[in-house]
Amino acid sequence: MAIQINTLAVTDAKLSDEASLIAEKYQLELNILDSEKAQLVLTASRLEIRVPQLGGPVFIDFTAGKNQHRRQFGGGRGQPIAKAVGLKKGANPSIIDATAGLGRDAFVFASLGCQVTLVEQQPLVAALLADAMKRAQTDAETAEIIARMQLHHGNAMDYLASLSEAEKPDVVYLDPMYPAREKSALVKKEMQLLHQLVGPDSNSEDLLNLARKVALKRVTVKRPKGADYFANQKPHVSIESKNTRYDIYTG
Repeated sequence: MAIQINTLAVTDAKLSDEASLIAEKYQLELNILDSEKAQLVLTASRLEIRVPQLGGPVFIDFTAGKNQHRRQFGGGRGQPIAKAVGLKKGANPSIIDATAGLGRDAFVFASLGCQVTLVEQQPLVAALLADAMKRAQTDAETAEIIARMQLHHGNAMDYLASLSEAEKPDVVYLDPMYPAREKSALVKKEMQLLHQLVGPDSNSEDLLNLARKVALKRVTVKRPKGADYFANQKPHVSIESKNTRYDIYTG
C-alpha cells in the first residue's frame, strides 16, 4: 500500500521560515507535528520523513553512516560500480544518475572525482537529497565532493530529452526500483519507504532507449544479481559484485 505524505511539520517554531520555503518548493502543506501520522519533518539538524509503522525516521546524511563508510572503505576506483561507469586512471566521466533515490551511488561517483547530476522525481526524496547536500557542503570532509553534485527535481525522461548536445553526459546511470521482496530487500526501512513512495517501475523500455540516445559513452544499469535484464534488453557486457550486477550498454 502506497504511503501518501503531503504535509511538512517543524519541531521548533524558529524553523517556520525555512519550512515555508521547503513547502513551497515541493508543494507541501504546512501542518502541526503529529506523531500518529506520516510526515516530512524539519528539525534543527535535518529534514526527515517520519512514518510510525517504520519505526525511526528516514533521512540522508552524506557525512556519516553508510555514505561515510563507502567513501572511506568502498574500494576506490577498483570497486565494481566504479568500473561499471568507466572510471579509470585519468578518466572521470560525467554522469547523470537518472534514478537518484537516496543518492548513495551518486555520492560514490562524486567522491571518486566525477561530475554527477542527480535526477529525482519524487518530491519528498528530492527534498531529503537537497537537505543532505546542503548540510554536507559545510563539512570539511565532504564539501569538495558535494561541489561535484547537482540535483534536479523532475521527471528523468523530460530531463534527458531536454539536454542539448553540449549537455549530454558520458554516462547515464540507472538504478530502477527492484521488485518488491519479502525478505532482505525490505527489512531496511529506507527501502520500504522508497518502494511505497516511488512505486514500481513503469517506463523501463522508454527510459533505457532514451538514455542510450543521450549517453556519449555508455548506459549503466544496476540490477540484483540474477535478475532479468532491464526492459528485456541484453547488455553488451556485465560486471558483477556479490549481490549486484551492472549491465552496460554502449553505442
